[in-house]
Amino acid sequence: MNIVDASLDPNLFGEQFSDDSFNNWRTLLKAFYGLPFDEKDLEVYQQLTGRTVAPEQAMRELWLVVGRRGGKSQVAALIAVYEAFFHDHSAKLSAGELSTVMVIAADRKQARSVFRYIKGLVGLCPMLKQMVLRETTETLELNNRSVIEITTASHRRTRGYTCSCVIADEVAFWMIDGANPDKEIINALRPSLATLGGKLLALSSPYARRGVLYDAYRDNFGKDSKRILVAQAPTALMNPTLDPAVIEQAYKEDPASASAEYGAQFRTDVESFISREAVEAVTITDRIELAPARINRYVGFVDAAGGSGQDAMTMAVAHMDTKSNVAIVDAVRCVKPPFSPEQVVTEFCALLKSYRITRVIGDAWGGEFVRDQFKKRGIHYQVSKKDKSIIYGELLPLINSQRVELPDIKQMRDKLIGLERKNTTKPRIDHAPGQHDDMINVVAGALVFGSQKDNRTIASRLIC
Repeated sequence: MNIVDASLDPNLFGEQFSDDSFNNWRTLLKAFYGLPFDEKDLEVYQQLTGRTVAPEQAMRELWLVVGRRGGKSQVAALIAVYEAFFHDHSAKLSAGELSTVMVIAADRKQARSVFRYIKGLVGLCPMLKQMVLRETTETLELNNRSVIEITTASHRRTRGYTCSCVIADEVAFWMIDGANPDKEIINALRPSLATLGGKLLALSSPYARRGVLYDAYRDNFGKDSKRILVAQAPTALMNPTLDPAVIEQAYKEDPASASAEYGAQFRTDVESFISREAVEAVTITDRIELAPARINRYVGFVDAAGGSGQDAMTMAVAHMDTKSNVAIVDAVRCVKPPFSPEQVVTEFCALLKSYRITRVIGDAWGGEFVRDQFKKRGIHYQVSKKDKSIIYGELLPLINSQRVELPDIKQMRDKLIGLERKNTTKPRIDHAPGQHDDMINVVAGALVFGSQKDNRTIASRLIC
């Protein structure tokens, strides 16, 4: 039984996929699996893929650039269940080896969401339920030596498998501490598909014009490859049941974002802010922290947080080396929640005093509460007149001209490289969606304020 027949069968998945709203998805599945077309299918296929000729054989890779709420996760679940339950690769497996259908998501929350769809489809059919030998929070092991496993985007976690299918969900948003690992993960997974001739399915709403999704789109959309199929479709085309008012409101609020989220267009207003090469050139290998020295004038910068949310509370100390005219990061602190803000302020103030700092700069978060906490401990808290976007903008020429020295802290380095320039009506520099910039915010602040002559003069007066 092919996947389209399975999706229509009332004893299998027909309850979920048989209505007309799934027609365009069925066309893509026919194309990917090399199934016969009818006249209407060809018209839809041409619209979605930019190709003119119907495929003559099954493809190895399917890259889907589809708008948000377009049904991507449901289709990913259907393919995962079909590949695991309807294929037996036992003859090609060594003793003790399993055939893995791997579903990779950006984070555990997204992975669990896809897994719920998978378990829901299995629950529709008693015959499939009987094939399940073992179930955990992340796996379904079957009696045909297949296993469906969900995991998060990490090239280390995805090695060592024999895969019959890999599903890369929301691949445009795979980020780890600001670094995008999509290319490393996909490159690591392709050999795992070779033994069983497995399929790769990568699907996502688009984001910036970079990464493996954009590369696949740029290189293969509209081209008659026999191996790779790329499709692009707005939400309304793949999920006509979604209320149009939702999409209309999104375009009113932020046209550029909505064009990507619902229109499936790669954003032209987002670009990388700084290169990895530039950051690595000013990173001092194996240096984590420098002890205080009486000849230096230090500046501290704080990014406060409440202790119960997702944001860390961070601080950095820096100084300007007057001989080399280079701004140097001396110390970085990052306390992740949950924590007591009062206790963290106490620890930060002790560090500041060890560098003879009596004034610290920070943002306006927390208002008088944060300032009072520092004041009680003998540190004057000055609110920065520059927002983080301006600070990042002033940091860039310092890094590009190699007038700074950064500590060898991978998390901080990755977050800096992950910053983006958003060329909207009001241009700004910020972190990528779903990321946090607490650590790099204070490092940038300490370097920028520490490198400015007026701030060093004030620091000198306060120290003396």
